[in-house]
Amino acid sequence: MSIYSLLFLLLISSNFFAQSSISVNARLADEKTITVNQSITFTNTSDDIWNEVYLTDWANSFSSKQTPLAQRFDENYLKKFHLAKDKDRGKTIINAVSQNGTSLVFTRPEGHPDILKVVLETAIAPGEKYTLSLEYQVFLPKAKFTRYGYTKEGDYNLKYWYLTPVIYQNNKWQFYSNKNLDDRYFPPSDIQITFSVPDHFIVTTDLETSVESSSYKAGDKLYSISGKQRTRTPLFLRQESSYYKVDTDFVQLVSNIQDKQSTPQFKALAIDRITSFLNEKLGQYPHEKLLVSDIDYEQNPVYGLNDLPDFLRPFPKGFQYDVKMAKTIINTYVNTTVIINPRNDRWVLDGIKVYLLKTYLDTYYPDLTIVGSLDKYWLVRQFYASKINFTDQFNIQYMNMARLNLDQELTKPYDSLIKFNKNIASAYKSGIGLNYLGEFIGQEKLLKTIRDFYENEKLQPTTSKDFIGYIKQNTDKNIDWFLEEYLTTRQKIDFTIKKSKIQGDSLQVVLKNKRKNRVPISVFAFKNDSLVSKRWVENVVDTASIYYDKDSVDRLVLNYDKVIPEYNLRDNYKNPKALFGFDKPLQFKLFQDFENPDKSQVFFQPVLDFNVYDGFTPGIKAYNSTVLAKNFRYRIEPQFGLRSRALVGSASVSYTHNIEQGNLFSVRYGISGNTFSFADGLFFRRVAPFVNLTWRTDDLRSDKRQSLTARFLSVNRDENPNRLEQPNYDVLNFRYTNRNPGIVNTFNWNTDIQFARNFGKISATAFYRHLYLNNRQLNLRFYAGSFLYNNTRDTGDFFSFALDRPTDYLFDFDYLARSDDSGLASQQIIIAEGGFKSRLEAPFANQWIATTNASTTIWKYIYAYGDVGVIKSLDNDPRFVYDSGVQVALLDDFFELFFPIYSNNGFEIGQPNYEERIRFQVQFSIDTVIRLFTRRWY
Repeated sequence: MSIYSLLFLLLISSNFFAQSSISVNARLADEKTITVNQSITFTNTSDDIWNEVYLTDWANSFSSKQTPLAQRFDENYLKKFHLAKDKDRGKTIINAVSQNGTSLVFTRPEGHPDILKVVLETAIAPGEKYTLSLEYQVFLPKAKFTRYGYTKEGDYNLKYWYLTPVIYQNNKWQFYSNKNLDDRYFPPSDIQITFSVPDHFIVTTDLETSVESSSYKAGDKLYSISGKQRTRTPLFLRQESSYYKVDTDFVQLVSNIQDKQSTPQFKALAIDRITSFLNEKLGQYPHEKLLVSDIDYEQNPVYGLNDLPDFLRPFPKGFQYDVKMAKTIINTYVNTTVIINPRNDRWVLDGIKVYLLKTYLDTYYPDLTIVGSLDKYWLVRQFYASKINFTDQFNIQYMNMARLNLDQELTKPYDSLIKFNKNIASAYKSGIGLNYLGEFIGQEKLLKTIRDFYENEKLQPTTSKDFIGYIKQNTDKNIDWFLEEYLTTRQKIDFTIKKSKIQGDSLQVVLKNKRKNRVPISVFAFKNDSLVSKRWVENVVDTASIYYDKDSVDRLVLNYDKVIPEYNLRDNYKNPKALFGFDKPLQFKLFQDFENPDKSQVFFQPVLDFNVYDGFTPGIKAYNSTVLAKNFRYRIEPQFGLRSRALVGSASVSYTHNIEQGNLFSVRYGISGNTFSFADGLFFRRVAPFVNLTWRTDDLRSDKRQSLTARFLSVNRDENPNRLEQPNYDVLNFRYTNRNPGIVNTFNWNTDIQFARNFGKISATAFYRHLYLNNRQLNLRFYAGSFLYNNTRDTGDFFSFALDRPTDYLFDFDYLARSDDSGLASQQIIIAEGGFKSRLEAPFANQWIATTNASTTIWKYIYAYGDVGVIKSLDNDPRFVYDSGVQVALLDDFFELFFPIYSNNGFEIGQPNYEERIRFQVQFSIDTVIRLFTRRWY
C-alpha cells in the first residue's frame, strides 16, 4: 500500500464507522415468532454530534401490502405477497428501546416502515461510544416470498431477522428500505448471538458455534454463535441438515449445494481450486468459514445453466457443479468482505465478481462453448451458437438489453434497475467493462488493481471513488472514457470501417465512430488469415485514419476478439480487395440463430397457422431477426391454405430508431401486407405503411408508456355477392395510446381516429383495474365512439360500431371465423368497441355508441360481469342495452370464458341452446403470450 493511499485513508476515516458490536439474546418462541433482547454498541467516529440514530429493521418490511418491499413485488407482477394472509407475511413489534436504562422515543421515518429512528436522551459527541438496548418480537414471513422465513417443511431460513445499525457516511445516515435486493448496508460488527431453539433443530452458520442446554424451555438447545467483523449472519434451522463441510488450505466451506453426478472427491477438488483461485486473485479470506447455500445460488444463478433439466448435461462432467460453486463462492466472498454501498455503488461489486468468474472460466474451461458437448451433433454445428464461447454470453446478455434500448447506467441506484438489468445485464456490463478496461491497460495491471483494492479495503467501508483511485495508480493511460462515458451513460459503443484506400505504398483505413464518444477501439490486421497486428486507436470522436503497408494486410477487423461490448459487429469488416465491396458472404440458415458478424444471414423457419376458411396454413418464413434484436427487420411468410387451396401469407419490413436521451423512446416505421380468406372462397389483401412513436418515462422500471401510430390501410376484398358491403377501401388511421399497467392498479386509455372516402369516425377507450387490499379485483372499461360522417349506411353495418363482435374491417384481430354467424368459432369474442358478451338484437350503431363494462371478483378467478350502454343509429331513437353474467378468467386477458345470465334478451340461462350463448376469449399470438411472462423482466 502506497504512502499516498495511507494518507488518503487517514483523511477519510472520520466519515466511517470503526468497529461496532451487536449482542442478541433470542428464542424461537413458537412456530414463526422470535423474541429478542438485543444491545448495540458502536462509536461516533464522525465529526458530527448525533442526536438520533437509525437502525435497520428489515423484518418489518413484510408488515403490510404497502411497504416498499410489497410495492417491489407489485412492480414485478408477483401477486403472491399481495394475496397472502396477514399472518403469513410477518412483522416486527418493538416493545422497548433504551439507553443506559432510560427509555427512548422511537419512530419509523415516513416511507420507511423497516427503518427505526431512535431519538437519544443524551447526544453522542464525536469519539464517544453509545449502547442501545432493545426488546422486540419478530414474526417471521413465509419463505415463499423471498426464500427467507419459515418453510412449508417446518424449517427456517433466517437472514435479516435482527436489527442492525445504519452507517453514518458523508455526513448523513445511509439508510434505505428492503426491496428484496439483498443489499443491506451496515458496518462490520462483532456479533454475539445466543439462540434458544427446539431440540430437533440443527443450526447451520459460518460463525463460531457451541451448544448447551437452554434455560428457557425443557428440551430446547441454546446455541452460542459469535463472529468478529461480520456483515452477514445467515442462520439455517433444519430438522434434517443437508449441509456438508469441505476443508481447504484457505477456508472451511459450508454448503448444501448439491450435484448428483459429482462425487465428494470431485466436490472437494473443485472447491479447493476455487478458493485457491480467489486467494491468488483477491487475497486471504478474513474468516475461518465460508457459507454458501442453495438459496445464495438460486438468487443469483448462472442464467441459462439453471434452466437445464437434470437429464440434459451437455457440459463436461462436474462442470455444472464447478461453475455453480464458483459463481456462488465468488459472490459470497466479495459481498461479505467488500464494504461498499450496494445500493449506490453496486457496479464495483458486480464488476469484480463477474470479472473474476470470467477469468476463472477462461482459465479452466477456455474452449467451452455455450452448447457444450452438443456440438458433436452435425445439426447443432450448423448454428453459430456452437461457436460462441461460454463466457461470451456475458456480452450477449448485456447486448440483449442494449439492442432493446433498455440498458441503464451502471451508476444508477440498484433499486432503479429493470429486473433483467438487476439480475443479469448490468452485472455483466460491469464485468465485461472491467475486462475491456483490462485489455486496454493490460490485464495484469487490472488484476493487481483488484487485489490491491481488496487487500487494503476489505472489511473497511469504501466507495467506488476509492476503487477508481486504485486503477489510476496502476496505469499511465487515460481512462476518463471509462469513468465518464462507460459507467455513467447509456451511450452505446459502435464503430465501423468507413473506407479503405491505397495511397502509394500505403493503405489508408478510415475509422468512423457512429456514437461520437471517446472510447478506444481495437483494430486487427490479417494477412492470409494470420493476425499480423493489433493496435488501439483512441479519441475517435468522429473519424480517424490509420495506415498500413499496402502489401502487409488483406483484411481488417475492428474488435475482432469481441472484448468491446459493441452495439453492431456486422460492419466491422473490410477487405480492401473485395469484389464490389462485398466484405461478407451471404448465409442461409434453417431456424433462428445468434448473430454471426462474419456473415450476412437469412433465416428460414416452418410456420403453421389456422382459420376456419383457409384451414391449416403451413408455410415458410424468411427473415433476418436473430436472437438479439435488430433495428432493420424484414419477414416474408408465404403459406398455403389446405382448405382454401390458395396461396396466402404476409410480409413486412421495418426500421426502428432507438432514442437514448429524453422521453421519446423509439421511432419505428415500415410497411406490412397480408392476404387470407375472410369467408369461404373470398380473400382480402391488405397493405399498410406505418410510423410509430413510443415514449417512456425516465424511470425505465415504470411500465408507463405512450405511443402514437399513424398508418394508411389499403384493403382490397373479393366481392361478396350475398352482401352489399363495399369491397375495397382505404383508411387513414391515427391512434394514441397511454398505458400504465400494474398488478394493483392499471389504467390504460386510447383514442382512435379514422378517415376514409365514405366515412370518418372517432372513438376512445379507457380501462381501469384495481386489486384491493382484501384481494377483491374491480375491472372497469369505458368505450365511446361517434361517426364524423357516414355515407355507408345504405350498404349495411360493415363499418358501424358493434356491441359484441366488431366486423374488424381493418383486419387487426385474430378471428378464427370473422364472417360466421353460427358455430363454435363464432362464439369467439375479442373485447373491443362495445365489449358486450351477450348477442343482442340489432347490435350495431351507425351514428354513435357509449358503453361501460364492469366485472368484480366472486371467488379467485371467477368474476361477475355486467355491461351497460346506449347506442344510436340514424332515424332511430337511442337504445339502452345491458347484459350480465359470470366470467371465468383462467388467464386474465388471454383465456377467459363468459357465461351470460341476464340481458335485454331476458333470462338467458333458461333459453334454448344456451351452450351457443357462451363466449370465449383466447389469444393465439405467441408474441402476446411471451409478453405475459417477460413483463416481469423488462
